Amino acid sequence: MAKVGKKRAAAEAKVDRSKSYTLDEAAALVKEVNTTKFDASVDLHVRLGVDPRKADQAIRGTVVLPHGTGKTKRVLVFCTPDKEEEAKAAGADYAGLDELVQKVQGGWTDFDVVVAMPQTMAQVGRLGRILGPRGLMPNPKTGTVTPDVAAAVSDVKGGKISFRVDKYGIIHASIGRVSFEPQKLAENAKELLGTLSRMRPASAKGTYMRNVTMASTMSPGIRVDAKNIG
Repeated sequence: MAKVGKKRAAAEAKVDRSKSYTLDEAAALVKEVNTTKFDASVDLHVRLGVDPRKADQAIRGTVVLPHGTGKTKRVLVFCTPDKEEEAKAAGADYAGLDELVQKVQGGWTDFDVVVAMPQTMAQVGRLGRILGPRGLMPNPKTGTVTPDVAAAVSDVKGGKISFRVDKYGIIHASIGRVSFEPQKLAENAKELLGTLSRMRPASAKGTYMRNVTMASTMSPGIRVDAKNIG
């Protein structure tokens, strides 16, 4: 334990708590202060000046990160039989309907993203109690309910991520891994923050981006200067 404590203390010492770093500085520093031996996820935590209880301020959407997240997502597609091969050709790990619905009803959730055709939603809707709490329920707002399942699968495999504000007004999103070059982490972060800026609700008052923090798994958080972001 003492050894882990020392590593963590050394990492903490490298982060100036009184400073707000630029995205480029934060992206370089997050690699330096990572204390894990595995290729940890790098996440951005963005506190927004919104009230998530108000429908127009419950920020939710998607963004295609230019460099992906570094994690290959397993995609499940609920589709009609004529679209199965098309979905698999686009990279879907699983595609079908009745058999997969039964499998999920039995408790199977070995996938990261669910895409569904509109005409399958009557059956998929019955899986709400299983998919909903895990954030896996397909939704038109995130492009995961669509007749063009092949395009949706390609987007997900190509670096498209979904995000939604939590009850505290914070967006949590992965922007890559510690093995990424700092420039790629910074560019992914800029893409996410730019998307959030464009989604600012007209009814949101005061400062919109109140706090932005970058951190890898188990590393200290690095405060990012949000003034020039939005």
